[in-house]
Amino acid sequence: MFIRKAQQQDLPAIIDLLASDPLGQSREDASRPLESAYQDAFRAIDQDPNQFLAVAVKNDEIIGTMQLTFIPGLSRMGAWRGQIEAVRVKENHRNSALGEQMFKWAIDACREKGCLLVQLTTDKTRPDAHRFYHRLGFTASHEGFKLNLS
Repeated sequence: MFIRKAQQQDLPAIIDLLASDPLGQSREDASRPLESAYQDAFRAIDQDPNQFLAVAVKNDEIIGTMQLTFIPGLSRMGAWRGQIEAVRVKENHRNSALGEQMFKWAIDACREKGCLLVQLTTDKTRPDAHRFYHRLGFTASHEGFKLNLS
């Protein structure tokens, strides 16, 4: 398994991963052809130097994905933060340490970028994910809020 920057031709596989997730089933559309909004979003991510859309590949198959966002800030004396989002592992590869490998890669990428903090959000309905993040050393130090604009 190796991790690389996502390419345009990876987009259908990435959307399939997002849509196969229990929460994603109600908010994603993996029908073909893909909605143009996915193409537009991919271009915006790909052109932004503070975004990195990653795919985990094994035997030429995309088996995982995640998005890293590098956030400059003034707090913590001008510290950069790494934000990890949209982590998905293909169902038949779960419980194989792939997620842990992906997170180790992401944390290393944040260190290389000079981040002093790595953060993520996770849905409250995902207790297995919460245990996983705690095991990796993350702490539930903040309460997150979202406002749906659609």
